[in-house]
Amino acid sequence: MEALQYENFQYYKYRDYKKWEGRWELIDGIPYAMAPAPYPKHQRVVVHFWRELDRNLVCSDKSCEVYIAPVDWKIDDSTVVQPDVALFCEDIRKQFFSKTPPLIVEVLSKSTALKDVTTKMKLYEREGVQFYIIVEPNLEISDIFRLVGGKYKLMKKATKEDSYKFELSDECSTEVDFSTIF
Repeated sequence: MEALQYENFQYYKYRDYKKWEGRWELIDGIPYAMAPAPYPKHQRVVVHFWRELDRNLVCSDKSCEVYIAPVDWKIDDSTVVQPDVALFCEDIRKQFFSKTPPLIVEVLSKSTALKDVTTKMKLYEREGVQFYIIVEPNLEISDIFRLVGGKYKLMKKATKEDSYKFELSDECSTEVDFSTIF
């Protein structure tokens, strides 16, 4: 059996994405359907991350704010994603964000886990997202990756006993006490 190649798929752009019903992501022209509704535990972890990141955010750039999905990050005309939680540092002037966020959190679910740990991780690495946190809600573990020399390096496997300070720049940081997440 022959493996599917990218050339076997139709290539889509942002103008197509805007017309679709439901929730989708578009990565390098390939559409990905999003789960209709995440489990309550998934959403609870998302909200707890948002609250903790937002509560501890210290930034001289007042445009920096923490958002939860569904919020579009339009990377280019063929790539639009909706991270579970993201820190964006740009004024809201459009229907989407266009600057690379310094921090993204993805909470794994059965329907998104493979995409989050492969496709999206490579995408975020390529786009220069400084910190990528992959959360396994059932195991209550968060893998904290930091971009070092253009590649993600696992900095910590955080559990409920841990906290971590994210130094985003000289003038911007936030912290997470993981006991508040799970």
